[in-house]
Amino acid sequence: MKKLFALLLTLAMVLSLAACGGDTTAEDTTGDDTNTETQEPTGDTTLTTVEEGKLIMSTNAAFPPYEMTDDSGNVVGIDAEIAAAIAEKLGLELQIDDMDFDAAQLAVQNGKSDICMAGLSVTEDRLLVMDFSDSYATGVQVVIVKEGSDVTLDNLGEQMIGTQRATTGNIYCTDEFGEDHVVAYDDGIVAVQDLVNGKVDCVVIDQAPAQEFVAANPGLTILDTEYANEDYAIGMAKGNTALVEAVNGALNELISDGTVQSIIDSYITAE
Repeated sequence: MKKLFALLLTLAMVLSLAACGGDTTAEDTTGDDTNTETQEPTGDTTLTTVEEGKLIMSTNAAFPPYEMTDDSGNVVGIDAEIAAAIAEKLGLELQIDDMDFDAAQLAVQNGKSDICMAGLSVTEDRLLVMDFSDSYATGVQVVIVKEGSDVTLDNLGEQMIGTQRATTGNIYCTDEFGEDHVVAYDDGIVAVQDLVNGKVDCVVIDQAPAQEFVAANPGLTILDTEYANEDYAIGMAKGNTALVEAVNGALNELISDGTVQSIIDSYITAE
């Protein structure tokens, strides 16, 4: 009887130890699962574009020599060539969509395009809704007038000023002189045409297109004094860090090897 009791006691102890061993194994497994979860990536840094395999650029092709259309209707110019070089470095096909300047900016904000290049300068307001690349060119705001005009920077606030809608020229003039003295046009070409026809007294626009417009319209000239200076950059969707880094990487390589300056020089002759 004693031997039977001892045997039962031994069996009970073995079963108890086995049960304890099972609990320990379960706890270790749970711990391993917890560690695996904390090591998972917290964000996706993979480069993605609006359409796979493409880099879509929105622009307003009425801003020569940065963007304009050729006889076949293709968008050409400084920005178009720089964008093509960036797309090539990223292994993407460039697609350029032409639209109003306002719409070109909204396109990147609404996920319709990847980049906006349209002689686009960086401002505090634009930084609230878009991210920007490093600067690749300097823009200068100038004033176009008729030859013999008495318009100067000192009396600009007394004139009717033509500008392109949503551009910094439009913003600066409206802030400084009020909406009553500023007329906003969908593109600079129409603004200059109204200057020729006497509907406005002057046009404030970037220097490079201003030179093109003056060359094409005898009787116009540019005031000697610059109105404002700013930097051009590439606009992208807010928070798209992977795209900003990729574009900046390609852009800085193109700046370093002289490609960007070579493109600019092919359109703008140094005076």
